[in-house]
Amino acid sequence: MSHTATGQTPGQPTDADRRRGFFGRIWLFFRQVVGELKKVVTPTRRELVNYVLVVLVFVAFMMVLISLLDLGFGQVAIWLFGDGTQAQ
Repeated sequence: MSHTATGQTPGQPTDADRRRGFFGRIWLFFRQVVGELKKVVTPTRRELVNYVLVVLVFVAFMMVLISLLDLGFGQVAIWLFGDGTQAQ
């Protein structure tokens, strides 16, 4: 097993965690979650509109591209295998 620079094995509780107890570790987790959520920056209205437009344009482009590819491959399949009617 590899050890960190402090000599602890990753994933193993430290002595401080053992002293803290089960509910203390849960409380610490929630405090850290709240601390991370405070770092989140919400976009401005202009940025949000810009992001939404970029996503919508990208989705529309991908829909057109996939539709054209599907149509093209379908035509190739019809040309290669026929349209399903028997020649009499």
